[in-house]
Amino acid sequence: MKAFFTKLFSPILKLFEKGEEPENYQPSHRKILLIMGVLFLGLAGVSLYFTFRTDQMAALLPTLIFAATGLVCAIVGFLGSDKAVSNIWRSAR
Repeated sequence: MKAFFTKLFSPILKLFEKGEEPENYQPSHRKILLIMGVLFLGLAGVSLYFTFRTDQMAALLPTLIFAATGLVCAIVGFLGSDKAVSNIWRSAR
């Protein structure tokens, strides 16, 4: 199952896995990335709720931005290599 999703989201993962920067990975970076993904997806859900509650369709833009950020964090956190997690934090020294 993981191989299927890795292949499905390979265009996103390749963005963060490329480059010649040295890897500076810590397991806490992945955990924080996953927590940030959940928080951004939750924020997108709350934003979507209030968008429809107030009938202000202009609020869909922040909803889409929060959802995209949350999805990228979750995808890289769950499926990405240690180099991808390191590159998303730009923690190479």
